[in-house]
Amino acid sequence: MELKQVVRLALVAVFSCIYSTLVFISMLFRPKWLIGGFRKKSKLDQPPKCLTDESLGTHGYIHLEEVRIHYVAAGTEGKPLMLLVHGFPEFWYSWRYQLREFSKEYRVVAIDQRGYGDSDKPSGVSSYTTEKLSQDIKQLIPALGYRNCILVGHDWGGAVVFNFANKYPEMVTKLVVLNAPHGAVMFKELMTNYKQFFMSWYMFFFQMPFLPEFFMEHNGCSSLNLMFRDMDKKRIKNCSDEDIDAYKYTFCKKGNGFTGPLNYYRAALRGTIDKRIFNPIEVPTLIVWGAKDLALNRNLPELSKKYIKNCTIKYVEEATHWVQMDGYEEVNKYIWEFVKP
Repeated sequence: MELKQVVRLALVAVFSCIYSTLVFISMLFRPKWLIGGFRKKSKLDQPPKCLTDESLGTHGYIHLEEVRIHYVAAGTEGKPLMLLVHGFPEFWYSWRYQLREFSKEYRVVAIDQRGYGDSDKPSGVSSYTTEKLSQDIKQLIPALGYRNCILVGHDWGGAVVFNFANKYPEMVTKLVVLNAPHGAVMFKELMTNYKQFFMSWYMFFFQMPFLPEFFMEHNGCSSLNLMFRDMDKKRIKNCSDEDIDAYKYTFCKKGNGFTGPLNYYRAALRGTIDKRIFNPIEVPTLIVWGAKDLALNRNLPELSKKYIKNCTIKYVEEATHWVQMDGYEEVNKYIWEFVKP
């Protein structure tokens, strides 16, 4: 192991302990929340109606080399493929506004990434490296009957599709990324930008064992109430109580939980840096950015252009990190403008 990596891992461990201590202290000041009980089951015994809405598409599974992937597909088979890859802490349902919209002209497929929803959840941090996640996409496209696709990713899904387009450009006709910076930019900003470093506190907290799972899963996954609210504690636009219940139901189901999703962050900060991420992306790329993102700086899209040969950037000024939901009308408009010949 190189000295740089040893130093980086040591720093990650130190900041993980610091942030975990702060989170633990904050829990002690919320006794009512703590009394709720560990991993209290969701009150929902059946899925909310929104999850069984047939207008969103049909459900299916594909067996890859290592995992079985669950997906929802809309649009006529044989039309060009648009593949949607969600982020944290989400699943296929985050793309409900895009499934309906783009199925008019595309075969739209929204997946549950490995570790999420109804897809398989392999054990171990090493099962969630960016390379593993990219391999899932590489196998999934031909398994769906296609040679290439329009590839769309949000948050962690954005990180995955950036990496995939870098390595397999022949399989991506156009790339769309929502509120996710290029990997090389995120790595540099974490190391050099104090504002982004402190905004990314959760990445270090997530390195700890058990405590992040406790925080996320406690009291029927009540953390999701906080995740899908803005700083004023108002619900993000176009995300109803029923929508949040859909997330709670999915993550609270037996066999689900947050260990797989949290392992994405653990694998990212503990693994070696693949120098290929610094190679420029050849695929035409659209970055759509919710300007009210509380976890990512507004300047990250512009910095990402350095690593993308053909890049278009669009901001949705009133949208949060969850731009594909609370800014879906503008997002869909920008995607249409970008993908149409």
